[in-house]
Amino acid sequence: MLKNFNGRPSLATVLKASTVAGIAAAVLATGVPLEITRSYAEAVKVQAPAVPSFANVVDAVSPAVVSVRVENRVNPVSDNNDGFSFDFNGRGFDDLPDDHPLKRFFKQFGQDPNDQQGHPKRFDQNGPNGGPNGPGGKGRLRPVAQGSGFFISEDGYIVTNNHVVSDGQAFVAVMNDGTELDAKLIGKDPRTDLAVLKVDGKGKKFTYVNWADDNNVRVGDWVVAVGNPFGLGGTVTAGIVSARGRDIGSGPYDDYLQVDAAVNRGNSGGPTFNLSGEVVGINTAIFSPSGGSVGIAFAIPASTAKDVVADLMKDGQVSRGWLGVQIQPVTKDIAESIGLSEPSGALVVAPQAGSPGDKAGMKAGDVVTALNGETIKDARDLSRRIGAMQPGSKVELSVWRAGKAQPLTVELGTLPIDQKDASADDNSQPQQPEAPASEKALADLGLTVGPSDDGKGLAITGIDPDSDAADKGIKEGEKITSVNNQEVSSPDEVVRVLNQAKKDGRTRALFQIQSNEGSRFVALPINGQG
Repeated sequence: MLKNFNGRPSLATVLKASTVAGIAAAVLATGVPLEITRSYAEAVKVQAPAVPSFANVVDAVSPAVVSVRVENRVNPVSDNNDGFSFDFNGRGFDDLPDDHPLKRFFKQFGQDPNDQQGHPKRFDQNGPNGGPNGPGGKGRLRPVAQGSGFFISEDGYIVTNNHVVSDGQAFVAVMNDGTELDAKLIGKDPRTDLAVLKVDGKGKKFTYVNWADDNNVRVGDWVVAVGNPFGLGGTVTAGIVSARGRDIGSGPYDDYLQVDAAVNRGNSGGPTFNLSGEVVGINTAIFSPSGGSVGIAFAIPASTAKDVVADLMKDGQVSRGWLGVQIQPVTKDIAESIGLSEPSGALVVAPQAGSPGDKAGMKAGDVVTALNGETIKDARDLSRRIGAMQPGSKVELSVWRAGKAQPLTVELGTLPIDQKDASADDNSQPQQPEAPASEKALADLGLTVGPSDDGKGLAITGIDPDSDAADKGIKEGEKITSVNNQEVSSPDEVVRVLNQAKKDGRTRALFQIQSNEGSRFVALPINGQG
């Protein structure tokens, strides 16, 4: 036993007792006077904070949460197994031990369940997805994936993830009491990874849950996730909201909640609740080097899901507003180069010919700073807001052009079905910057330029690898088309624009660079230029 300098047990040793009675027993056993015992007891009489229980929330919401079983037509591994079949998603196959007989089996016959995208592949005698028992054949429906979902109406509408149902031909909702109900796919939206199913309860009214108000969701709030991880339906985990507005690179509408409740495979499509039993998010992705929960999960916020789900329930698809302009973020350097006080807004790289933005007069180099009077934070913010609006809506944009704000009215179009990105083409990662124009004036930037083949702009014929231009990603073979939104075709024109920028007190100039991948803007320093 640890002792203090007078031979008696230390206070730390005594305080290890879990109750006052235990402390008294420990003290009496060591001969410490009773009056000291009382002081020790008083020292540990600390009012413990109330520990939250999630039991009431779980009791209320669990009947609304379902496991989603996705089925497809797959070929049995053998002809005499009475319908026994295998179907792996890529990650599940990877989780098998190297000496597992199924893993050895597929490797032996050279059939890897993983395709290049990690999507499920099915195996039959005629190769993946082929033969009479392939997806289009007459074989029996087999489970090929599983996830989670939840009722949002008493008549049987269920929300889940698009990636849960995307490869399915039939769907089964398994309720928390084990009841299995066939479900019909009403609609899905790959851009937000949401889908809606519908079950026929034959007059039964289902327990359902409501959406939370995003404005009331704060970092640090308790949340409860309910779902079907690894096929273990009805599993409950708890944690807090770790962050808001996360961009995980999945698309232009990234605005995820990050939570630290344990979320694993099979939780996809399941709800995350606040302590009022309202859905604050839909679990859709995890960050996990190990494949299991490491406390970093991402949920689609209720505000995003609510509108998308309403559209899917209405007509099975989502109609989004469309500007038809390519945009990029405004960096600090770019803001300095065009005279903006803050690096905010969305920089227009190029309007698509004939698009609503083009018809309204939007130009390359414009910065959209506000939409209907509300400040635009960045390119993703503009993309999300435009996408949330109905086609045909008229919006008022505030555009920063030539050093001052200008109003523009745009009537939004409808986002084409095959458009890669929603609303505006949001290059949410800063585009690689571009190069200067004049040989002499831009020598300090490490650029060598010459006439372009088509006579428009200046060809970049050389880059100093130690220069600012090289650091910003400008490459030989690219072309400078404008400086500070003024077209240039000679070094003299570049010098004139740079000199004017210096007279205006600017320390940077905005270069528009053209490459095979498209056009982009980069701000380059002009201090010391002639």
